[in-house]
Amino acid sequence: MVLVDAFREQAMKTTIRLVIVVIVLTVALGSIFGWKYLKMQEMGAKNSQAQPPSPVEAVTIESQSWRPGLSSVGSLRAINGVEVANEVAGVVSEVAFESGQSVSKGDVLIRLEDSVDQAALAALEAQAQLANETYQRYSNLLPRNAVSQSQFDEARANYQAARADAEQQRAQLNKKTIRAPFDGVVGLRQVDLGEYIAVGTPIVDLNMLDPIHVDYSVPERALDQVAAGRGIELTVAAYPERVFEGEILAIAPSINESSRTLNVRAQLENADGALHPGMFAEVSTLSADTRDVLTLPRTALSFNTYGDFVFRIVENDQGQTVASRQQVTTGSTRGDVVEIVDGLSAGDQVVATGLLRLRDGQPVKVTEQDAPEPQATNADEEAQG
Repeated sequence: MVLVDAFREQAMKTTIRLVIVVIVLTVALGSIFGWKYLKMQEMGAKNSQAQPPSPVEAVTIESQSWRPGLSSVGSLRAINGVEVANEVAGVVSEVAFESGQSVSKGDVLIRLEDSVDQAALAALEAQAQLANETYQRYSNLLPRNAVSQSQFDEARANYQAARADAEQQRAQLNKKTIRAPFDGVVGLRQVDLGEYIAVGTPIVDLNMLDPIHVDYSVPERALDQVAAGRGIELTVAAYPERVFEGEILAIAPSINESSRTLNVRAQLENADGALHPGMFAEVSTLSADTRDVLTLPRTALSFNTYGDFVFRIVENDQGQTVASRQQVTTGSTRGDVVEIVDGLSAGDQVVATGLLRLRDGQPVKVTEQDAPEPQATNADEEAQG
């Protein structure tokens, strides 16, 4: 009996402990779930409140006059560009230019050591002077028959030969001074002071940069769209926001049989030296006519799987100003401006920047309204074919 009573007492204690643990866990879990429920209620209340309008910048669709253009690619080349070299061998005694310097026609680039040539020229000039004095003396004596005609003729021939020898030596001496053949900009110096250079050693590149040429090609079907004197516009990767203007200088008389293209050369002003020979260029040959187009800056456009779209700024049924997503069809581009072919009308307002943080129907507040910069000098970048 004693053992039975002890067992019952132990079971009672265990049961009481379990009940206490269950009560404690119930209270703790109830508190946690209650707290979570209150937080969810607060979050729902906040979400149900109206969101404040997002500040956005807007731009108005405007109509502009564009000149259509035929797009091509080409390369820039100098009107005059040479690798200056020497005609005679010698040791460089003077370098008279710095790499990248602008030079004028006739400016000295380098001089070769010429002391031996100077001495030879002095000797030949002295011989020519002596021959000239003999010739002049015989000229005075011939009328008085003091010398024969043959002696006079010989003196004259000796003088002419001596003078020719001196001129030949002077020309040879002048070749020891290498000068710029035209105005331009020199490249990197390739010879050093005191260096012996053989005939034809490259000294420096010299290019005339203003004006400058661009060579490009157009398909033969576009032959009627190019003509000498027609305007062109050019852009290069180094200055993506800048448009350079020029005009067609010449057109090749024949079509390339392998590519069926026509080679064209145009000329552009380059007073600031921004364009350099060898640059890759995108060229647009302008047409004679203009057309009116609707334009938007590229920053106002976004893209999804359905195509290009913008956010129009409109009023909803409650009178709120909201951003409404609108699919659009784009056309040609000019720098940072895009032609809108379909989907918008002149006067529509669209969000100019920050499209990623907007959603369809979101309330917005216009903080600033800018018009797209007119780009009347740019040409359409239309595909060649």
